[in-house]
Amino acid sequence: MNSIHSLAHKLRLSLSCAGPFRKPFSMRLPAFLLALTLGSTSVLAGGVEVVRLLPEYMPAEAFDRVSEYFTNKENTRGATIIRTQPESREGFYFNLRAKSDTAIEIAWVELQIITPTSPEPRTESFAVSLPKGSHLIRFGLTGKDWPGPKALPVAWKMRLLATDGAELASQQSFLWSKPEKTALPSAPKAE
Repeated sequence: MNSIHSLAHKLRLSLSCAGPFRKPFSMRLPAFLLALTLGSTSVLAGGVEVVRLLPEYMPAEAFDRVSEYFTNKENTRGATIIRTQPESREGFYFNLRAKSDTAIEIAWVELQIITPTSPEPRTESFAVSLPKGSHLIRFGLTGKDWPGPKALPVAWKMRLLATDGAELASQQSFLWSKPEKTALPSAPKAE
């Protein structure tokens, strides 16, 4: 038994010196690019960072918790949840994970969104408080403010603003940043 134990020990030592297995860079590149795209952060004055912003449709059942049956109060699990129609939970939400260097008593989340039912941008503003550290804020277009579960926003832009209007952080969809159409040069006039 002692020789087997010694052989296993030597094998373990030789493997630990080789280091952990790593995929070749060509195999890791797509995951790296995806993480770079989705995990982009925006930090501006005020020390607030957008860790991630995930837009998604959420049915009313996604907010049900067992504790609600006993207390008759919504259990938010420590997150801040804000809805355009407070009586309706079902809708399209923006799940914002923000990280702040200091506690901010009052800040504004400004959402500009182009919905599938209107080509004009719609603006919604929500008052929030940001504790020091990381915090989840869910703000949603609910009830009659969202067309249904299969509808997706065309484009959106979210900004976190201080009470004086200074921008603390922002993030936007790719289509929001699409450049305006430029006018084609006019043809020369024949004389």
